[in-house]
Amino acid sequence: MERIGLIAGNGRLPFLFARAAREQGLEVVVVAHRGEVDPALAAEVASLTWVRLGQVDRILKTFRAAGVTRAAMAGGIGRVRAFTEARPDLGALRILARLRSVRDDALLRAVAGYFESHGITIVAPTDWLAQALCPEGHLAGPRLSPAQEKDVALGREVATLLGQADVGQTVVVRDGHVLALEAVEGTDEAIRRGGKYGGSGAVVVKRCKPGQDLRFDLPAVGPRTLAVMREVGATVLALEVGKTVLLDAPELFQEADTAGISVVGIS
Repeated sequence: MERIGLIAGNGRLPFLFARAAREQGLEVVVVAHRGEVDPALAAEVASLTWVRLGQVDRILKTFRAAGVTRAAMAGGIGRVRAFTEARPDLGALRILARLRSVRDDALLRAVAGYFESHGITIVAPTDWLAQALCPEGHLAGPRLSPAQEKDVALGREVATLLGQADVGQTVVVRDGHVLALEAVEGTDEAIRRGGKYGGSGAVVVKRCKPGQDLRFDLPAVGPRTLAVMREVGATVLALEVGKTVLLDAPELFQEADTAGISVVGIS
């Protein structure tokens, strides 16, 4: 049976990828980042090896020993944890020494290039998860009001600029005012900050960076995102079509309907 590698981070995406790959006849060999990955993932895969953030050569050694020639990255790494708990090995230091910028995209492309130079091709997890990508149009909850549509348009414009700067993917808007931009704190805390300043009724827009490499760092939302939106009274979630992964989509849509939160796919 062919094997595929999975470099796993937090959230539901590693589980979705593992199950989809297994259903397509692949054995999944996982390297899991300590403090990020749910240990329950071990029950879903052929093998799981724990690593610390920055142990690039350990990941490479694990894959080569298992005969892996293709691998995907799935799941997030907390940016604060990346600052405080990284343990770069010689491979990571070699990658960093060649970089002019340590922004997310540049760093991830450099990591992918390092693996590929050692015979392991980094592939997009969505090659196995096309059915989980956001479709276009109204997906759940009430139809948007004209005011909400204007806020979505503003959020889309600002999110594009935010992505061009390689800062974040999420913008929170209400009544034509930008309440919060995602940075190092992540999506959930950006939504909470927007709710703090704008109260209920906020519009959350999540969008890919322009020129995003689809092999890594795609936007992803799930029921947990809706739980945070309910916490602060946000009422609209707008997601980029074909580039946002919907985690547990049936549950996501059902909860949105129950909570009265509009979910829409935008281009």
